[in-house]
Amino acid sequence: QTGEQIHVSLPLSQQVSNESRLSMSESVSEFFDAQEVLLSASSSENEASDDESYISDVSDNISEDNTSVADNISRQILNGELTGGAFRNGRRTCLPAPSPDTSNINLWNILRNNIGKDLSKVSMPVELNEPLNTLQHLCEELEYSELLDKAAETDDPYERMVLIAAFAASGYASTYFRAGSKPFNPVLGETYECIREDKGFRFFSEQVSHHPPISACHCESKNFVFWQDIRWKNKFWGKSMEILPVGTLNVTLPKYGDYYVWNKVTTCIHNILSGRRWIEHYGEITIRNTKSSVCICKLTFVKVNYWNSNVNEVQGVVIDQEGKVVHRLFGKWHEGLYCGVAPSAKCIWRPGSMPTNYERYYGFTRFAIELNELDPLLKDLLPSTDARFRPDQRQELLEEGNIEAAASEKQRIEELQRGRRRYMEENSIEYVPKFFKKVIDANQREAWVTNDTYWELRKDPGFSKVEIPVLW
Repeated sequence: QTGEQIHVSLPLSQQVSNESRLSMSESVSEFFDAQEVLLSASSSENEASDDESYISDVSDNISEDNTSVADNISRQILNGELTGGAFRNGRRTCLPAPSPDTSNINLWNILRNNIGKDLSKVSMPVELNEPLNTLQHLCEELEYSELLDKAAETDDPYERMVLIAAFAASGYASTYFRAGSKPFNPVLGETYECIREDKGFRFFSEQVSHHPPISACHCESKNFVFWQDIRWKNKFWGKSMEILPVGTLNVTLPKYGDYYVWNKVTTCIHNILSGRRWIEHYGEITIRNTKSSVCICKLTFVKVNYWNSNVNEVQGVVIDQEGKVVHRLFGKWHEGLYCGVAPSAKCIWRPGSMPTNYERYYGFTRFAIELNELDPLLKDLLPSTDARFRPDQRQELLEEGNIEAAASEKQRIEELQRGRRRYMEENSIEYVPKFFKKVIDANQREAWVTNDTYWELRKDPGFSKVEIPVLW
């Protein structure tokens, strides 16, 4: 809109080359305070080419020593893996249609027979969904991947741990305005891919199990590798719904040989049936570097109660081998994380600004708006199982505001999945995911990791040499 101010986020590694030599207290907070370059837009927001010119204006002023965020990945992208698939006109800044009115849906009628049960098996009206699914949500947790880039350039192990903690907390920021809708459940074999040249990473995910529903993802860049497999247990308690995640998040920083692991906290959606819905995250995250015992980090997402009304609060400590506190962390998961003691603490991370009219568009962040966008030049490169081809979620249906057709397609896709499952059970066929394999991790837990075939197979356009199941 005319006169709207636009925030352009710059990748962390695109900074003047001597910044990495500064101490974290001198550089990190100052960078994140100055991370968003404020520009005044003089054109309408749908003139994408103008938006692109703002970005290039900013990029031209960056030290050329560090302009390549991920040299290796960029080369691979340019050498055919994303041939012609870059978003030349900039990424979209708005969804095609606002979220539907759900005031006429009687949730009590749907949920009253399911109190205390796992809701993942309950089919919900399509109007309650947002036009993204769980596989794309896993990618959303990488919105602030610059924190991992920064950690990969930070020699002090305690300061690296602070940045990993900020990244772990940042994954929750996008949920703040999202209590009104739920993501689509992926069907077995569904996939999603995201290549971000601007952030220097490439990501893919796959639904590897249907019961229990398990989503796995893998992301790599020049600076880090990130992966996780996660399943959710949902419990409806009458007025609220609790989501208990089971799984481990993993990050390696090849430069230092670090391998960090941590867990997710519990999520609760309040006022399910009446009043304003709001999201709460609570519990403790423990971050360990499995390759070093120098320090661990404990982050507590504080639960609101009668005595504590300070919502969304996060408190944490980085502790050395002797149990001594090296760094104190505090803040709110929707506002930012600070290191030190107030009022002199340094800001390590804070979320970007929300787009115009976000309340009307599912509460999506700018990053979330871009996740379901499909560049026409990408269509021949993606497997047909990619979430962006899913008709109920996307093609001119829910995302376009066509609720009736979306509901019909959702029902058809779910029935197709049930049919495939019956066929496999009757013929004693064990399902084998295409791009992930099951392993036993160091904690004797089943985990899903990449089988290193996705990007190789992608070089044959449309995965032409792979037998791809028909999901919709």
